[in-house]
Amino acid sequence: MLDLARAFLGEQGVEEVDLVRIDVPLRGTGDDGDGPLRSELEPVIPLLQSASLFGGKQGLELVDAQRLRVAEAELISELLDAFDPDSVAVAIVSEGSLPAALAKKVKSVGDSKSVGKMWEWSAARWLEEEIQARGLQIDRDAAAALIQRFGADVASLGQALDQLSESTGKIKAADVLDRFRNRPNEPIFHYTDAVAKGDTAEALRRLGDLLTHQPALVILGALEAEVRRRSLALVAGDEKELASLAGARPSDKWVGRTWGQRGRFKASSLRRAVDALVRADRVLKSAPEEMHQVTMERLTVAMCRWLSGR
Repeated sequence: MLDLARAFLGEQGVEEVDLVRIDVPLRGTGDDGDGPLRSELEPVIPLLQSASLFGGKQGLELVDAQRLRVAEAELISELLDAFDPDSVAVAIVSEGSLPAALAKKVKSVGDSKSVGKMWEWSAARWLEEEIQARGLQIDRDAAAALIQRFGADVASLGQALDQLSESTGKIKAADVLDRFRNRPNEPIFHYTDAVAKGDTAEALRRLGDLLTHQPALVILGALEAEVRRRSLALVAGDEKELASLAGARPSDKWVGRTWGQRGRFKASSLRRAVDALVRADRVLKSAPEEMHQVTMERLTVAMCRWLSGR
């Protein structure tokens, strides 16, 4: 998506010196500004209201626009009503639905392009090609470590390669793991899939990644959903009834997967899982935050056994 945005801005005649990238902070974060915009977004106002100081065409690259608050999206939409397209080119990058006001504005005055979601297997292929194109010396284990750290976030993978290009000699996995310690946010189903397979080591690694960005209660909720699905599968008469009981959509692939695995589910294990979830919920809501990680780690180890049918 970022490549498409940069390509568009280049086609509009925007030089690198006149390009401004603004990343929208996560909802609930960022510093409040004087108006409806958080301070990190305030540079949008003068950018959309003025021409380049150097005479060239200005470029705005607004990244993660799905995180905009309603008031922020409304103000940016108003600014887009009045900006001069001969002086400023705007590229909006979003990984989800835009707020209604901005979505309406983009539809009426702009063009949009959709990019299919990249998963880890496709990111690994992209990474291999990028390593070869850059002529870097990175062994296979180091490439796997990069995927472990950054998942399918190819923008972050590219930035990591930029940093690694300054290194001398062949880059090994230890170099990657030591240099890049925190993984960006990732889909939570990677964690629940590992739990369902009983892969304790992978589940604990995924848990550590998630706790960097997600409240423990959100992860607990995902586990509760997995237990509920298995419980419903035990009482449903067929796959169609399971979908009806769970309120699933026709596109929900988990229904067929869960129904096909129901022979592995044990009612006694699911009862123990429910009890453990209740106790963990109590701890997360009452105990100091220092207890949250160890609580989730212990719960994860137990869930790997109970939900995998081992």
